[in-house]
Amino acid sequence: MSAGANQAIAAAFEKIADLLSLQDANPFRIRAYRNAARVVGGLQTDLGALVAAGKPLPKLPGIGADLSAKIREIASTGHSALLEEMQRQVPPAVADLLQLPGLGPKKARALYQELHVQTLPQLLRAAKDGRVRTVGGFGARTQQRLIEAIENRLSKAKRYKLADATAIAQSLEAYLRAMPQVREVLVAGSLRRARDTVGDIDLLAVAEDGKGVCARFAQYPGTTERISVGDTRASIVLQNGMQVDLRVVTAQSSGAALLYFTGSKSHNIALRNLALARGCKLNEYGLFRGSERIAGETEESVYRALGLPWIAPELREDRGEIEAARNGRLPVLIELSDLAGDLHVHSDWSDGTATIAAMAAAAAQRGLHYIAICDHSQRLAVAHGLDARRLARQRAAIAEIERDKLPVGVLRGIEVDILPDGSLDLPPAALGSLDLVVAAVHSSFALPRARQTERILRALEQPDVDVLAHPLGRLIDEREPYDVDMGAVIRKCAERQVALELNAHPERLDLLDTWCRVARDARVPIAINSDSHAPIDFDNLRFGIGQARRGWLEKRDVLNTKSLAQLRQWLNRRTRAPQPSD
Repeated sequence: MSAGANQAIAAAFEKIADLLSLQDANPFRIRAYRNAARVVGGLQTDLGALVAAGKPLPKLPGIGADLSAKIREIASTGHSALLEEMQRQVPPAVADLLQLPGLGPKKARALYQELHVQTLPQLLRAAKDGRVRTVGGFGARTQQRLIEAIENRLSKAKRYKLADATAIAQSLEAYLRAMPQVREVLVAGSLRRARDTVGDIDLLAVAEDGKGVCARFAQYPGTTERISVGDTRASIVLQNGMQVDLRVVTAQSSGAALLYFTGSKSHNIALRNLALARGCKLNEYGLFRGSERIAGETEESVYRALGLPWIAPELREDRGEIEAARNGRLPVLIELSDLAGDLHVHSDWSDGTATIAAMAAAAAQRGLHYIAICDHSQRLAVAHGLDARRLARQRAAIAEIERDKLPVGVLRGIEVDILPDGSLDLPPAALGSLDLVVAAVHSSFALPRARQTERILRALEQPDVDVLAHPLGRLIDEREPYDVDMGAVIRKCAERQVALELNAHPERLDLLDTWCRVARDARVPIAINSDSHAPIDFDNLRFGIGQARRGWLEKRDVLNTKSLAQLRQWLNRRTRAPQPSD
């Protein structure tokens, strides 16, 4: 397999987990495959290359001999015997149903067995005919939500999560860089702008021999279709259906080409209008006055010739960035190196895969100075959530391991569930004993807008709440954001001095970039957290940084850029409930 083997393995494990769910299999087995998918999907080491070279696999958290064997099988053959056997037992359409919001395995089985639907369009027809509401567990309201979800999914062009596209792009970059005639490889498009999902990948190669580079590019392993192969451009389709477009450019026009192919379209149009106003023409080959090229070798040269400073790719959405640049008001965007800690980390006390000490060591390896252990609270039984007694035991355990001089500071926290009525899953006496309380919605996603908003506002009134986690509750391609008045939530956070989380997990990337900017303007601090369940998940912080930069966030806007001493001072802004004795 190609260097994209990790993503293929992860996708296979996710499908196996889905099919096991449909078969009502042991939940621990399902969780093992989902964990393996997460670990492998986020791994930087190319497992396919290791297997091809006959080398042993690295020790991976939660992955034993059985799963390791399956990794080797998929990496070496491109297939999984278990997955293929399960797919023969379960029609593919039934697995597709699990991707619809609000449909669990039990309801998906019922729809298939009673309505005999084989495809999403068939299910849509059944819903519009009123047949879905005749199935046990479904009503008219659920049927209507199902219609909306299916129509939404069928109308969308296929898009790929930022992390998946990044891994594929890195493999393609390495492939192109290995060509001796290629001087430089540049990633463009929505991937460079750090969009949360990517429709395709745009690459530029700086070289003189365009025809040879395009021909070699078209032979990239894992290519299923070669749309076009020319002298300076080529387009291919990969096994996962993603299209990759390559342009080969000369050094003197590489900056203009990178600017053009990075986009967005609206930003490019605004720049072209600026050029026209100066009597110039701007295209992918450069900025021209008549036949004279006056800029184009670098992006900076083009912006400078237009009277502007360089604008970071994440800002190029025509949302006021050109005016800000003209007036010297561009933000100094946050960098990954600005993060001092991570305020949402799980351990094996709940549904994490590693010990607190192992998570602390992984954070230190990535240059962080502190973490907050925020395992789930008792309501989330599937995640082995903590009740007040286990929380007290964990607090004591952290104190014990701290005596071994951990490489980072460890804050005692909890990810406490916000219950449907807005109360919290643990009493004030338990929460008051902690350094940090992260509150989150994990249930009742379909509440009407007014009730969902009131639920969250009531939770924010609780004096122990410091951070509202993944504020919109979305899972990209799996669950739409719940209906909530985010303006009211942001105003309440400002009033109560509560931070909003930007959850960096690539399946969430929640808070949205637009709401990040609104929160910044309201002076609500943002916490960019990894929501790590395994040591490797800390690497997802870079995706959160990309989302934050799209939201115009600076270092000063982000809570966990503070030093540990500064953070503790912020956490002491309100008096907590009296601490019980351990």
